[in-house]
Amino acid sequence: QVQLVESGGGLVQAGGSLRLSCAASGRTFSKTDMGWYRQAPGKERETVATINWGGTTYSAYYADTVKGRFTISSDYPKNTVYLQMNSLTPEDTAIYYCNVHEQSGLVYWGRGAQVGVSS
Repeated sequence: QVQLVESGGGLVQAGGSLRLSCAASGRTFSKTDMGWYRQAPGKERETVATINWGGTTYSAYYADTVKGRFTISSDYPKNTVYLQMNSLTPEDTAIYYCNVHEQSGLVYWGRGAQVGVSS
């Protein structure tokens, strides 16, 4: 059974940094899309950053709101994906979810990690 477990969330002041980790268990992933999404109170879930397999290489995608501040990285042998978040603002406050989207179409979600940014 595949499980995604996020860690690294917390409460920081504006301008601070956090690093989220997502460890996947139950299967070894490769050539899959992995990413981070977030949902703020009263808002829909949105894409934050993803690493996508394009057939020959991986490429990263970032939402405009986090470009230049957040960095996604992955360690496929360890089945782990990270999200380094710098220059955090109160608008980044949300629950952050890890996601794996296999080429077969199967999609997995973590339970989420709470990130709070105070002004």
